[in-house]
Amino acid sequence: MLRTALACAALLPFCAAAHGGTIFVSNEKDNTVTVIDSETLKVVKTIATGARPRGMIMTPDFKKLIVCAGDDNRLDIIDTTTFELERSLDSGPDPELLDIDSKGDRIYVANEDDGMVTVLQFADGNVLAEIPVGVEPEGMAVSQDDRITVATSEQTSMAHIIDNATLKVVANVLVDVRPRVAEFTNDGATVWVSAEIGGTVSVIDSKTHKTVKKFGFEIPGVRPEVIQPMGIRFSNDGKLAFIALSTANRVAVVDTATYEVKDYILVGQRPWHLSFNPEGTKLYVVNGLTNDMTVVDAATLKPETSVPVGRLPWGVMVKP
Repeated sequence: MLRTALACAALLPFCAAAHGGTIFVSNEKDNTVTVIDSETLKVVKTIATGARPRGMIMTPDFKKLIVCAGDDNRLDIIDTTTFELERSLDSGPDPELLDIDSKGDRIYVANEDDGMVTVLQFADGNVLAEIPVGVEPEGMAVSQDDRITVATSEQTSMAHIIDNATLKVVANVLVDVRPRVAEFTNDGATVWVSAEIGGTVSVIDSKTHKTVKKFGFEIPGVRPEVIQPMGIRFSNDGKLAFIALSTANRVAVVDTATYEVKDYILVGQRPWHLSFNPEGTKLYVVNGLTNDMTVVDAATLKPETSVPVGRLPWGVMVKP
């Protein structure tokens, strides 16, 4: 998922000169994706999808949006220019999150209901492998060099390291309770795994597969059990991590060098996932229980406005 932001960072002159970007939000309860113009913050289209859309990823060329339609056991492919649903791929049972390699050839899908990671060819949907992992896999992250993929399993409390050459699990790393999201740092050196019930983030070395740090959060006046880390995004310069804290209704801002929490940003109710604009100046946070998206100024760390979307918004992606 980080690859989209990094690819655009390399093309910043183009991105800045072009249209400000298009924001896509998956709405789990409405079976839709909301399309928002990032300059006007107006909804330009609502796209019907399969049942229960959740995780999304964009192809490296930004031309297609791939959406997990969990209750229909499929991936919906949306053209990011015409906003039309072009085709669907059989994903295996209950896809939740996914990622794609840097060439746009392979899709890695977490199949929550059968404890598998399904690897598909994007071009034709051909299944390359079904890889057994722990119970209820969710998080999915392909390293920037395409060497490994990290899958998290909620019930097993593990991060599973998959060798992408052999499509075999080569390491199982115990993390905290109910891990949800895996995200590689900008340099690919570590992968951060959020644990919703454990209330922590584990930082795993991508080469040794060892946990180098585990940290949690403390918010004055907020009970520890409602601080539930979910989505993770890194600033363009890699110095800060932004972590959605779900029922704490905040986004934590973490120094990636010291792991110190620098600030908490108050957003809507139950923020799950978040994404930056290409320039890294705006952070878009989707809030499941207030059915909106909070726009945060990345420089001041202040929320600027709220944009209504569909019911139970879940994921968010940005096309430059």
